[in-house]
Amino acid sequence: MCGIVGYTGGREACPVLLDGLKRLEYRGYDSAGIAVFNDGRVAVHKAAGKLSVLASALDGVQLGGSIGIGHTRWATHGRPSDENAHPHVDCSGEIVVVHNGIIENYLSLKEDLVARGHRFTSETDTEVVAHLVEEAYDGDLAEAVRQAILRLDGSFALAVMCRHEPNLLVAARRHSPLVVGVGSNENFIASDVPAFLAYTKRVHFIEDDTVAVINRTSVEFRGLDGRPIVNNVHEVEWDAAMAERGGYEHFMLKEIHEQPVALRETMRGRLSSEHADVALEGLGLSDEDIRSIDKIVIVACGTAYHAAMAGKYMIERLVRLPVELDVASELRYRDPIIDDRTLALVISQSGETADTLAGLREARRRGARVLAVCNVVGSSVARESGGVLYTYAGPEIAVASTKAYTTQLMVLALIALHFGRVRGALTPDRDADLRRMLWTIPEQADLFLADYGDLIDCAERYHNIGGFLYMGRGPNLASALEGALKIKEIAYIHAEGYAAGEMKHGPIAMIDPTMATVAVSTKGRTYEKVLSNILEVKARMGEVIAVAGRHDEEIAKYADHIIRVPETDELLSPILNALPLQLLAYHVAKFRGHEIDQPRNLAKSVTVE
Repeated sequence: MCGIVGYTGGREACPVLLDGLKRLEYRGYDSAGIAVFNDGRVAVHKAAGKLSVLASALDGVQLGGSIGIGHTRWATHGRPSDENAHPHVDCSGEIVVVHNGIIENYLSLKEDLVARGHRFTSETDTEVVAHLVEEAYDGDLAEAVRQAILRLDGSFALAVMCRHEPNLLVAARRHSPLVVGVGSNENFIASDVPAFLAYTKRVHFIEDDTVAVINRTSVEFRGLDGRPIVNNVHEVEWDAAMAERGGYEHFMLKEIHEQPVALRETMRGRLSSEHADVALEGLGLSDEDIRSIDKIVIVACGTAYHAAMAGKYMIERLVRLPVELDVASELRYRDPIIDDRTLALVISQSGETADTLAGLREARRRGARVLAVCNVVGSSVARESGGVLYTYAGPEIAVASTKAYTTQLMVLALIALHFGRVRGALTPDRDADLRRMLWTIPEQADLFLADYGDLIDCAERYHNIGGFLYMGRGPNLASALEGALKIKEIAYIHAEGYAAGEMKHGPIAMIDPTMATVAVSTKGRTYEKVLSNILEVKARMGEVIAVAGRHDEEIAKYADHIIRVPETDELLSPILNALPLQLLAYHVAKFRGHEIDQPRNLAKSVTVE
């Protein structure tokens, strides 16, 4: 989950590398470094801490040079330190490597290399790559990199330079993201597209076990057998401004406010009007395929798992198919019952989450059809699935996911409507009502985001509270879990999400005046039950913040504070209920003075197991 950048062209490399690293700092920020070729040598500069530490150290340094690589790190092997920061070099200092991923067999490789006289200066797994390339180098850097990666087990995205080939960058990947940007008389390498969007929108997505050979005028691709590979250029639709804060104080706040647009974009072409049928291009399933499915297994991690939970309620109620949820890191270890009549629905914002990819591959190995819900075009999850439905959320820079979550919910709702119609489980009237309500969701999101001053007042009141209990029922159990996750991620306050009906089975023991309860109380099948659960909290002197419908008069008798949201069908309500829960976490964290976009110990894309 580290960030890689590389540049070769006519510009001075250092500013381009630092700019790219700044745009990738969401991928890791415990250290950073760059290497630039200039005046016959490779100059390496790196430092522990955030990118600003490195930038300050380079202020006034005249590096020159028009080719270089850079890295921002999220530690997996070796503590954050200057020595463990990338780039890493071989014994001679002539071969330089940056790496994202984990080399699983690095200890045995390191032992062999040390026995042959190689000197190591860090605790990282990455450094073995520099020494392996050194051993294989015989005047052809691309060939040396190819030979080195044949010896690697695990995941990696690599960018490599060598003093003896001063106009060349070599990149390679396996299970970790890496892209090449194609400019005019200049080319780029990066872990993610925003790193070079200010310079070009033309992109090569590098496939697994591919070596890319890059100079300022050309890009070539080779397989592990050394043979050329054709890799077409894609034109990305994002622009550089989409990856900037746009006047908001934090990326997270910007991305919360981008949700109405993201929801519309995700619906576009799939639900053309409130009266149209759902059309899902890219589904990869015929109507007969849909009718032949016996069950659905949804595979996801973190926030995507909470989307999956809400999706389970949608699909089971509207499609009448059994749905199993699997935390991706558990699926392949529990011997799941999956066969060729199972649909594996894989959800990932980045499309590069290591555990989710492993779950996808396990489901496919057992014969399941695989459908992905993903935000990143050309990502590993998208490429390895039989069908893919993209969430057109655009780049999400803040570590805490917001618009990716709500657009995942939108896609799951569209899937449920389409499958329900195809399988005959959904009556025409119910289908029409849900399509009409889904069509209005972006407008309702705009309405809520236009005025939420009471929520900010609530956040100020509770920002020093001892803890939060989030509770919900039905599809809004997912909302409770996601709300608790958000407050933990960025406000660092202990929080738990529970099914409201489970209050008497343990959580109620925690209720006292030092804990606030957030009750997701929008109308649904169990609304009266949620009111009873709120009374249980109030009877124990607990403070209650209710998320409730705009026209719900009853809730005022129960809650201390009410955050009002537009009404919709219970199955769709998690989309709108996500907004106040995200904003509550954001403003609590802001009042506490935290680093909101880059919370401690977390990184945006978890590309290692």
